[in-house]
Parts: sequence; structure tokens; C-alpha cells
Amino acid sequence: QVQLVESGGGLVQPGGSLRLSCAASGFTFSSYSMSWYRQAPGKERELVATISSAGGSTNYAGSVKGRFTISRDNAKYTVYLQMNSLKSEDTAVYYCKAVHWRGDVYWGQGTQVTVSS
Repeated sequence: QVQLVESGGGLVQPGGSLRLSCAASGFTFSSYSMSWYRQAPGKERELVATISSAGGSTNYAGSVKGRFTISRDNAKYTVYLQMNSLKSEDTAVYYCKAVHWRGDVYWGQGTQVTVSS
């Protein structure tokens, strides 16, 4: 049974930090590229960051570049998103996504991040 379980969300003040985790199971994690997406109320889901299957390549949305860092630990079947210098506009539900080159796609259920004073 495939599962992606996000954790680490919560309420943080502007300028603060959070580290999200996404624990995977039920598939060969190291064969999948992993991404973080977010969806704010009333907005479409948007790509935040992507990391290749081996972790050697990363890409970021312009709005988070220099503030967020995606990483993965294939031995632990986990992908992370370190979020620093958080802004109110980062408030959203954050989802992780697994993609295989054959076309298999899996999504997590999401974790809420709220940036507010």
C-alpha cells in the first residue's frame, strides 16, 4: 500500500522557520523524483520544489528560492522541506508528490502551514 505522510506543519511567526517531512512507504522511494507543492485558499496548487531520485538535482519556484531547501534521505524513505524566513504568503497546505519516469504519481494528504503574528 502506497503512502506519503507529511508532517511538521503548524503556526509560525513571520521570519520563522519550519521543517516539513514526507515519509514514504509501499514503493521504491529511490526510483522516484520528489516534489513539494502548496495550495493557498482560493488559489491553484503550485510547485514549490523538486529533487531528483538520487538527490543530485533540485529546482525551486522563484518565490521560495534562497529561503527553502529540499532534501531527501533515501535510506529513510523521507523527503524534507526546510523553510526559512517565512512570509505570510507562504501560508498554505503543503503536499508532497512522488513521480516515476514511467508515469506513476503519488500524492500525500498535506500538512497545513500558517505564517502569522
